[in-house]
Amino acid sequence: MKSFCSKTSFLLLATLILTSFVYSEAQKCRPSGRIIGKKPPPGQCNQENDSDCCVQGKAYTTYECSPPVSTHTKAYLTLNSFQKGGDGGGPSECDNQYHSDDSPVVALSTGWFNNKSRCLNNIVISANGRSVVAKVVDECDSTKGCDEDHDYQPPCPNNIVDASKAVWEALGVPQDQWGGLDITWSDA
Repeated sequence: MKSFCSKTSFLLLATLILTSFVYSEAQKCRPSGRIIGKKPPPGQCNQENDSDCCVQGKAYTTYECSPPVSTHTKAYLTLNSFQKGGDGGGPSECDNQYHSDDSPVVALSTGWFNNKSRCLNNIVISANGRSVVAKVVDECDSTKGCDEDHDYQPPCPNNIVDASKAVWEALGVPQDQWGGLDITWSDA
């Protein structure tokens, strides 16, 4: 009986370890493809807030997924203007509206945007010893870019929370440091 219990315990433990490994592997987000950059037509790439323009012939990685969301999802905060004429391009995906730089609004990478499932919902962003609530109004497209619809900017990485100036101000980040910051976020 002792041998049977030992073998059963070993098999159960091995199964749990293998299941855990397979589950963790399934949670990883891998690239889905590449886009080859095209040179933007003159004056067609808005470089407000230090936005990048696509480079002719450069390969840009695309993603259909983002890292799993938790209570403290790690992300990279970038700066975006959601106002008309801002570097965000056209109106926001969620409500077809423009939003003031004074409103705490964000765009999320494609996987986190999740086919508009977070549209107009709030998220909590934490960094610099502070937290701010912001509304999701747009997608930071991780699957496409380097075209007119995307302001001739490269596809977003898969871990971006692209935020208005109001978010940066609420986090107390000095203005000369705006543009890129490691953060955590969660659904509100």
